Amino acid sequence: MRNVLCWALMLISVWCFTQEPVFLITADQLFDGHEMHSNWAVTVQGNRILAVGPVTELQHPGQTVINGGKATVMPGMIEGHSHLLLHPYNETSWNDQVLRESMAERIARATVHAQRTVEAGFTTVRDLGTEGAGYADIGLKQAIEKAVITGPRMLCAGPAMVATGSYGPKGFQDQVDVPQGAVEVDGENLIREVRTEIGHGADVIKIYADYRWGRNGEALPTFSEEELRAVVETARSAGRFVVAHASTKEGMLRAIRAGVRTIEHGDDADREVLQAMLDHQVALCPTLAAPEAILEYRGWRKGTDPTPERIERKRAGFQLAISMGVPIVAGGDVGVFTHGDNARELDLMVEYGMAPIEVLRSVTEGNAFWLDLPELGALKPQYLADILLIEGNPAQDIHQLHRIKAVMQNGQWVVKP
Repeated sequence: MRNVLCWALMLISVWCFTQEPVFLITADQLFDGHEMHSNWAVTVQGNRILAVGPVTELQHPGQTVINGGKATVMPGMIEGHSHLLLHPYNETSWNDQVLRESMAERIARATVHAQRTVEAGFTTVRDLGTEGAGYADIGLKQAIEKAVITGPRMLCAGPAMVATGSYGPKGFQDQVDVPQGAVEVDGENLIREVRTEIGHGADVIKIYADYRWGRNGEALPTFSEEELRAVVETARSAGRFVVAHASTKEGMLRAIRAGVRTIEHGDDADREVLQAMLDHQVALCPTLAAPEAILEYRGWRKGTDPTPERIERKRAGFQLAISMGVPIVAGGDVGVFTHGDNARELDLMVEYGMAPIEVLRSVTEGNAFWLDLPELGALKPQYLADILLIEGNPAQDIHQLHRIKAVMQNGQWVVKP
């Protein structure tokens, strides 16, 4: 009996000393993914959230207390449209990245991009196409999961799907075999390519519903509605969503009716298109930051030069979308501009007319819903512990999202408080 008691006491002692520490994280305010609260806190053990509520109710002896002071506790942000295998076009043109940079260089750059992204508070990204780098995004994701490198949790599309003859690089002689920035597909090959990408580990399928392949270089639809529907149905049978690059009205309508999850860019969206999104439960990822960055590379000086028609049209379409209640996925097409500056898109969402609290909801609980991430995007018990400390209050000044004090991802400090 004495031996049994001794063993029991020893096991209890070992259990007590091997329990993971409990963090109590608090600051002046806490954004739970939907609402802002004063004097609230969140407790974390291992990689899970234990509890969220008033700090006085969560304080217990033995906790490791992290008091952010004049700051905001909030969920890790989710980037809706990223290209970790790209870097800004004013550094190297898209053509030269695809054709001249070695795979080793592109992956080395992506490793740096991944670390900058998570350190900027974006603990999860949806990476929508490697632009000529094959399935390097999936290898990057695996390296992050194995803790070989530091980076965000990734949802990967692998190579995007484009209609034969529509994409680039272009402009070479017929005898020159030029690698493409995406996979060219047609007809029956569409279904085969979806299955191939899923077999390689793709989490999401990206297809170009239109592109700049008109006689005068204008954007026009690339796939029929039937082709798009075949892609959606094939992906859906394997539990994957399809997202569509689409900027023309007809390209968007075909993709929406075919059942895609999100429309990426949506430049020419009008009331009819936006109503179709509402009717078919499709979200818009407007990528506001990318066109501004591209025009700046071409010499536009924002705030000094007149606003280009492209930007005015983008702003008007976004304002119409939010006035109609179209769900917005926060995603900037980062890679066109600098990784780690992901919050630039959130700044523009406010500048173009969205309330800061709605932007916070979009980049957390909203993106978690539309990207099918049920354990992320909110501070709730049993959710994964992706938690940020932000200086100040981003619900009052969205630019505070650039001022990161601490980043916890999956229960581990990436940026220590």
